[in-house]
Amino acid sequence: MSIWHLILLLLVVVVVFGTGKLRNIGSDLGSAIREFKKGLGEHEEPRRDAERDRLHAEPPPTDTAEAARREQERERDSKP
Repeated sequence: MSIWHLILLLLVVVVVFGTGKLRNIGSDLGSAIREFKKGLGEHEEPRRDAERDRLHAEPPPTDTAEAARREQERERDSKP
């Protein structure tokens, strides 16, 4: 197929469907692809969140003094 065949085919499609209909088809296709990608991303997010929480988790205190110090820091940080 040459470039002229493609141009003629495009012209026929525009005449048959009209520019408004083609715009709607394009936007519907784009939103469907976005939703599909979003669905794939939501499937993987809990795994990423669990991995991040595991990596950034605070290790348990080894003694009661350390636990008390951490509790005081949390209280101090939570006050406005």
